[in-house]
Amino acid sequence: QVQLVESGGGLVQAGGSLRLSCAASGRTVSIYAMAWFRQAPGKEREFVTAISWSGGNTNYADSVKGRLTISRDNAKNTVYMHMNSLKPEDTAVYYCAATGIYGSIWRTDTEAYDYWGQGTQVTVSS
Repeated sequence: QVQLVESGGGLVQAGGSLRLSCAASGRTVSIYAMAWFRQAPGKEREFVTAISWSGGNTNYADSVKGRLTISRDNAKNTVYMHMNSLKPEDTAVYYCAATGIYGSIWRTDTEAYDYWGQGTQVTVSS
């Protein structure tokens, strides 16, 4: 089992920045990739970005390319998502996810990920 704990959410004005963190614990050796998804009120959970645990491959949703950067610190078992130029439409609960399935970094469906955090709220005011 892998446990994921997100932190760093909050309220920010449009155009501002935030950094979300996701700390993994437990059987982290089984992780192939980690990702961020988000879910706005009344909408389905959607893929935002993913990173492989080794090798540094990354994948971004078109809606966030150029504004978000995902990175990892393997020594700390932590993944970060740096969010810049935030927009009101970025308002959502952001979830960290992990998978042990090879190749899943290129998938954007929630079924590709086995483990989920509880989520952290990001609110962008206009």
